[in-house]
Amino acid sequence: MHRYDPGVTARRFTGASFQGDGRLGLALALALTPTGRVVSPRFFRGYTAHPQALARALAALADVSATYFVSHTRAGFRDPILTAHGDRLRAEVFSACGGVYARLDLLGSGLDGEWIDRGTSNADMGLSMRMALARVEGSEFLQLDVGFDRHGVATLTGAARSRPVDMPRRWIRALGTAADMHRHLALAFTVNTARAQEFVAGLPAPDERGPSGWLMPSQSGVRVASRPSPDAVYVNGLHRLAALRRVLPHVHGMTVYGERDGLPGPMLIAVELPAARFVLGLSVESWRGHSGASPLLSESGAPVDSDDADLIGGELSFESVVDVQQVQQRTGLSEDRVHAGLSVLASAGRVGWDAHDGAYFHREVPPDPDPEEAGWP
Repeated sequence: MHRYDPGVTARRFTGASFQGDGRLGLALALALTPTGRVVSPRFFRGYTAHPQALARALAALADVSATYFVSHTRAGFRDPILTAHGDRLRAEVFSACGGVYARLDLLGSGLDGEWIDRGTSNADMGLSMRMALARVEGSEFLQLDVGFDRHGVATLTGAARSRPVDMPRRWIRALGTAADMHRHLALAFTVNTARAQEFVAGLPAPDERGPSGWLMPSQSGVRVASRPSPDAVYVNGLHRLAALRRVLPHVHGMTVYGERDGLPGPMLIAVELPAARFVLGLSVESWRGHSGASPLLSESGAPVDSDDADLIGGELSFESVVDVQQVQQRTGLSEDRVHAGLSVLASAGRVGWDAHDGAYFHREVPPDPDPEEAGWP
């Protein structure tokens, strides 16, 4: 189980992310991997078959991280948490106001190359990189390097300068809250390409005050109703979905998740992209962020044994889908104790919830020099 090292100083990226000459390189910071801490991690090297969709999805993440959806103002871009699972890459951010969770799942079916390692780090996503992403065209293939050594940076980008990682510490607790919210949501409805694109095209801009109401499928597409109905999902502030507009040309389906009883609450929306999935999760109220920690309780409401969580955490190895039965076999714990232990790990940000797979996925919170201020349990 990974713990903070009091001697760790503020992390920096090994270089700078870059785009050009048919190449896209994402610089990483110190990572947590199955073998421990790696100063200059390399997660993947190869090609992506859908470069423009990838570039626009990464830019959409940057849009979310820089937006206060409550005051309709902009902030600086934040560096996504990036996890390599061996069959996909996941990049995650929260909005500047904390009320919107965004995740890009880049699936292995759209990647051709070598998985070098598994682990969790941050990806360099500064302003210059965001501007470079806008220049990516729809070429057939794009060389993709996720992490690289210092020599590789010097060769490809000249005198690339590293910078400190910019990841708000409140994200650690927010990850736990998001996982708890998403795990309890139910699939409400799915729409095809045409209806999904029509819905996304009609979304208000992030600096507009979007309407609230119940999203529901109709014969003409997806509409916002003023009253609840079967299969409808409440959305508080339609403008908080504005980042989906960035990937509009690549959308080919959409799934909406919400509270099982149809009452106002958190919601989740996932759009299908070529060999990828872009997910947005909204908090209950537009002014309320994903703050605080999830309660360390079992499904019955009883406290759980933190030793179980430690045991389970030690058996995880950045799986994209955590197999509960395999964890049972490896730990000797009952199914109920495994689920309870995973909920503890989720509250610490060490596992997330994928509504599409209906399962947890393993990540490790990127290291931070101050465990108490960071909210580490």
